[in-house]
Amino acid sequence: MSAAGEPAPVELVPAWELAGARDGFERLWTPHRMAYLNGENKPADDEAGQCPFCRGPGGPDEDALIVARGEHAFVLCNLYPYNTGHVMVCPYRHVSLYPDLTPAETADIAELTQTAMRVITEVSGCHGFNIGMNQGAVAGAGIAAHLHQHVVPRWGGDSNFLPIIAQTKALPELLGDTRRRLAQAWPKG
Repeated sequence: MSAAGEPAPVELVPAWELAGARDGFERLWTPHRMAYLNGENKPADDEAGQCPFCRGPGGPDEDALIVARGEHAFVLCNLYPYNTGHVMVCPYRHVSLYPDLTPAETADIAELTQTAMRVITEVSGCHGFNIGMNQGAVAGAGIAAHLHQHVVPRWGGDSNFLPIIAQTKALPELLGDTRRRLAQAWPKG
């Protein structure tokens, strides 16, 4: 209080001066997530030419995050992973729904999924998996026009407050390093 009995004026400090200031909170800065939140790399339409799953196999595996290739499908790291080692299995053909797959595509996706589970377990020592497909935008498919199956490794205790409270996931390994380790461990032949 001032001598006149009025509250003392509050001194406002610009936010940029607080960077690094100790306040009892640890901050995990994830600016790369803004690309996902802003819809970057998401095709503008359902045209095969705009689809990252169609473009990826035409370039180097490292650039497209491709781990392994089958005859009718391929495995790639998720650009916005839920957990380290999160991969997707995609048919080469631009098809949106599971019933539209050919028997050969279905078999290749199944075989690649099994191999992905074995390789991820070997490389990471995970305890389990979430496997699934979101069919259609209404079901949560980020790229609904090109079918893709998620293979997400899980560990006991891998869930914490960050995804629930802060919509943030802490990943202990760089995406390129994950792709390299999985590709190196993938069976040859």
